[in-house]
Amino acid sequence: MKIQTREFLKYKFFNSLFLGISVGSIFTLYAPLQPSVYSLGGIFLALAMLVVAKFYSKLLNLKAFFLISLLVEVVILLAVVYFLLVSYSYTTALLVYLGYQFTFVFGSYLWRAETLFFPRAELLSMIDVVKQKAYLVGMVLSFVFYKALEYLYNISDKQAQVYAIHFVLLLCELLTLFYLVKAFRR
Repeated sequence: MKIQTREFLKYKFFNSLFLGISVGSIFTLYAPLQPSVYSLGGIFLALAMLVVAKFYSKLLNLKAFFLISLLVEVVILLAVVYFLLVSYSYTTALLVYLGYQFTFVFGSYLWRAETLFFPRAELLSMIDVVKQKAYLVGMVLSFVFYKALEYLYNISDKQAQVYAIHFVLLLCELLTLFYLVKAFRR
């Protein structure tokens, strides 16, 4: 297995685009959750990250990097699909929060693996520039999307807006998965 740099950059673009688009929806989506849930989530996250870090010697290889990246993206896809099918409830907010927390468990690992598999500073710079540009584009896109719903379609309800943007997130996540698989061709 080998990483195709051009396809990996596309994967990182859509991955960060997703983040930029979704950042505003989280506050509405998580509204039913109590602050104590975030405390418990933070404890779980810290403990789980410790466990993952203990296994770096076994996980810092190309196959694990691909499989963990794929797992993270599939969990995000499932969270988006679940939200679109079930919509708003306490259970939905909790499950989506837990799904995202699960993906954050691997954040440090994925960052470390990137620096290992892209050892040249120029490549790491390209990856980070693509990520930041996509994140900014995603935030602008979500702002324009919400304002278009409000002014063009008279949809000002926050929950309706967040539900609608999840269709954009679904498309974005499918493209993320597509380019992730393309990036790790044999």
